[in-house]
Amino acid sequence: MNGKELIQALRAGQRVYGTAIYSPSPIWPRVVQNRDLDMVFIDTEHTPQDRNMISWMCNAFAALNLAPVVRVPEPDPYLAQMTVDGGAHGVIAPYIEHPDQVKALGGAVKFGPLKGEKLQAALDGEAALEPALADYLAARNASKALFVNIESVPALERLDEILQSPFIDCVLVGPHDLSCSLGLPEQYDHPVFDEAIRTIISKSRAAGVGVGIHHNFAHHEIEWVKAGANLVMHSSDISSFNRALTAEFKRIREETDDVGQIVDENVHF
Repeated sequence: MNGKELIQALRAGQRVYGTAIYSPSPIWPRVVQNRDLDMVFIDTEHTPQDRNMISWMCNAFAALNLAPVVRVPEPDPYLAQMTVDGGAHGVIAPYIEHPDQVKALGGAVKFGPLKGEKLQAALDGEAALEPALADYLAARNASKALFVNIESVPALERLDEILQSPFIDCVLVGPHDLSCSLGLPEQYDHPVFDEAIRTIISKSRAAGVGVGIHHNFAHHEIEWVKAGANLVMHSSDISSFNRALTAEFKRIREETDDVGQIVDENVHF
């Protein structure tokens, strides 16, 4: 998918598949291309990657028709604009808790390169854009998606207000942060956590935007898809490597009577 196709699919409720990519290896995009995915999630909030490398990764994956979506370190419109300028087909804004954050980010992602007082007046409804400019900006930004991370109790409480924004294309839940905000760290089977996820799913789909949860465990994801989530953002390259290698070495040791060292199988990335 390209960015425009991604936006259309998410808003239409079609299933979209993706994973998080940490490795900047030049060989990696070709490997990922053959996994039947639609998009890749590149993180800069928790991952040390420089701007040049992120741009390289975005352009490499885009060339293979895998829409690159980048999470910026903070919900800052200038960082969002910088990211799409580097080749991202979409921006993920972390820890959104207020509608005003979405408005500012929507201005950066959907109205670039317009900035400053003219943009703010348009966003606030105080002044209409000239028809030629409005058409130009709509065409220029038609393939740029805006994802918002909903991952806290305040975000849940303001979700109806947040979802009134016309700029959101998809809600992406951060389950770890959400579980901590609920006071239930990593208790993904807890009924309070499950209710929160299902509320986010139902409200997001009712608002006509895509919704998914970035998670490592397929059994949870299957249940959430059945509940209406249409973005399957499963795991990451490093988490999949960790699980596969741990399981394979465990089997080798067990079948050759070598106890070996105790390995923590619950390392999450």
